[in-house]
Amino acid sequence: MAVEFGLVMPAGPPKTQVGEWRVTLDLVLSDLTGYVDSLWMTDHFIWDDNPTHECWTALTYMAARWPQLTIGPIVLSQGYRNPAMLAKMGATLQMLSRGRFIMGIGAGWKEDEYHAYGYPFPRPGIRVEQLEDTLEIMTRLWTEPGQVTYQGQHYHISGAYCEPKPDPVPPILVGGGGTKTTRLAARFADWWNMPDAPFEVYHERLQVLQGHCADLGRDPNSIRYSWFGRLALGRSQEKALALSHGKWHPGNAFVGTPEQVIEQLKPFIEVGVDHFMVEVLGLPDRDVFDMFTQEVIPAVGASHS
Repeated sequence: MAVEFGLVMPAGPPKTQVGEWRVTLDLVLSDLTGYVDSLWMTDHFIWDDNPTHECWTALTYMAARWPQLTIGPIVLSQGYRNPAMLAKMGATLQMLSRGRFIMGIGAGWKEDEYHAYGYPFPRPGIRVEQLEDTLEIMTRLWTEPGQVTYQGQHYHISGAYCEPKPDPVPPILVGGGGTKTTRLAARFADWWNMPDAPFEVYHERLQVLQGHCADLGRDPNSIRYSWFGRLALGRSQEKALALSHGKWHPGNAFVGTPEQVIEQLKPFIEVGVDHFMVEVLGLPDRDVFDMFTQEVIPAVGASHS
């Protein structure tokens, strides 16, 4: 099994260096494009008062700036954009990027930004029902000919066109580990992702997903399994932990020396994870770059683009 890595973009620039986001990424990606296969952006509006870029605008920039890489959100909150408009946006970006777009989407969770930006924040069960409607609308607009009508519990379309149809249809990645969300992944997803999860939790939720596949008569191997989170490398575990500022540790991220991180990756790979979307802490530090590209990636058999 070929293992791939995707690079997760920082949410925004440092407070005192607003212009550094593009400069740093240009510097990092000039060397990383031979090692990573994809670029990803989280979908958030605020992290306290820290600079935070809007996801879809950043994705569009990324698609044009690095045409050799696949791009996607990890993951969109379904409540932030009208589902039919989102389907149209995805179809357009897929066509203009020549088939390099992955539609990552989930139910949404970050309550403070919902309230700050004036979005309703219904209870989790309602948000999952909204996600189901969104997946139905996107799938139908991308695949059904002519005008499309759908009446869901929360969203609807009436005689809507989505032309031109995306070709190929963008893969759908459903993010989240809840029982209802994993069932939606079993119904709709080409990829499944669970963020910041230790192996034991990830494996248990993967088994739930596979159980849904069995119930629905779907081959679980037809879904691509992925993991999203942070990777902190140091020549000692103490140096790696220092990069994470106390927030990330081996219980919710890959943190340690290259040898330790390789061992942390292995159980995920053994159960079928073949794409890791990682925010590599410490880049563009050259030692971090070399540990990632020359030690970690080759050791887990990752493919080179």
